[in-house]
Amino acid sequence: MTHHRSLQEILKAVHSGKMTVNDAVHHLKGLPYENLGYAKIDHHRGLRTGFPEVVFCQGKTSEQVTDILKRLSSKNPVVLATRADENVYKDVAKVIPHAAYNKDARMIVIRDPKHALNPQKDAGYILVVSAGTADIPVAEEAALTAESMGSRVERVYDVGVAGIHRLLDQKEMLDNANVVVVVAGMEGALASVVGGLVSKPVVAVPTSIGYGASFQGLAALLSMLNTCAEGVAVVNIDNGFGAGYFAHLINR
Repeated sequence: MTHHRSLQEILKAVHSGKMTVNDAVHHLKGLPYENLGYAKIDHHRGLRTGFPEVVFCQGKTSEQVTDILKRLSSKNPVVLATRADENVYKDVAKVIPHAAYNKDARMIVIRDPKHALNPQKDAGYILVVSAGTADIPVAEEAALTAESMGSRVERVYDVGVAGIHRLLDQKEMLDNANVVVVVAGMEGALASVVGGLVSKPVVAVPTSIGYGASFQGLAALLSMLNTCAEGVAVVNIDNGFGAGYFAHLINR
């Protein structure tokens, strides 16, 4: 078993000159998690990956979500919780009054009021595109994730291939984006169309929106995986969070 020094030991070693700052960072990355019994909170994920642990609320009780978020937000300026319903948010807000809720994205965002995120208007941006209005919840999950991580995000919704002129009207927005997130259900063709129009990375998100033969998003997933357009990467069905996170890494 790897020995983990305590934070106090590391600080003492740095102060005495027995450890360099780089060595201290290396040790801090491996410090133990906080064990709550029902959850093990990884407080040093932000140090390792650049963003703190994100809480997946589905399947957890309100009490569990609230306790985890309270502990995470005490150590991180921005914390996200995904797949949260309004009842969970109301319980969280009783303990963390500055928590915010996005109903479309089903996400809770807890941001230290002293840590405002204001991306420059001239900064490179992520463009989130949805095929239909019904795809907006997944699209908003992607957009809000990337925004919370610090990226500038622009949105273009309801521009599916059934009325492709709506997409072509947004050609300038597509051309100027650093990365494009395409969210589509049904047959998922929009990702291939966008991939054939731009020279930027495209992150495709299949959604479970569609009639019976769409198989809850499987048809869109397979279409996106089989695209002949270059530069298209595909995440899992309805995984707006994963797409937004990945798009931010590219944009960063």
